[in-house]
Amino acid sequence: MLSVSGLDKRFVLHLQGGVELDVFRAASFAAEAGECVVLTGPSGTGKSTLLRIVYGNYKGSRGSVRVRHDGAEVDLASADSRTVLAVRRRTMGYVSQFLRCVPRVPAVDVVAEPLWALGHERETARRRAQHLLERLNIPESHWSLPPATFSGGEQQRVNIARGFAHEYPLLLLDEPTASLDAENRMIVVAMINEAKERGAALLGIFHDHDVRERVANRLIDVRTLQAAA
Repeated sequence: MLSVSGLDKRFVLHLQGGVELDVFRAASFAAEAGECVVLTGPSGTGKSTLLRIVYGNYKGSRGSVRVRHDGAEVDLASADSRTVLAVRRRTMGYVSQFLRCVPRVPAVDVVAEPLWALGHERETARRRAQHLLERLNIPESHWSLPPATFSGGEQQRVNIARGFAHEYPLLLLDEPTASLDAENRMIVVAMINEAKERGAALLGIFHDHDVRERVANRLIDVRTLQAAA
């Protein structure tokens, strides 16, 4: 589902006299259908940067990021913006560390929106969203409220529900359980393992050791992908 090859990433610090900071050099790895590949390493080593490059928020300095999309292989490193958006809509989901959504939109509609974008009936999508919100212990009284009024943990559960609303073939997870209590962490673990069982490929970051042990098929230490000093 995902193949990263020869990926370089360099940041230029313009406010520091143009100093160049190499993050990765010739990074290469893959994620297959039905497995969860987990990026490891201390904070600040580039794990989230790597996810953002895969998702297309950042551009790599060199190399390829190939994703299986609609029966063909797409290199997101060189694809135009329309293609990247199409891949995000149908093939590649992303659960970030923070919920970002339009203000004043009810939580149930925040979760249902990816399904509406794919042409699902409005009420069918809302029922799917309600099921996920209920599973993630968001009270029904909250469903019609905007998530900006929720606690941090509740916002993250809405974020997770949105990421799992559509059954993406490829799902990126950036510390999805970081702000969750033990009960809700185990619910997310179950959802991740169910996604693997249906054949999704997942690439994630999990600082919680127990969660990582329960979902990971392979570990990649991001420090091994960094440029040599």
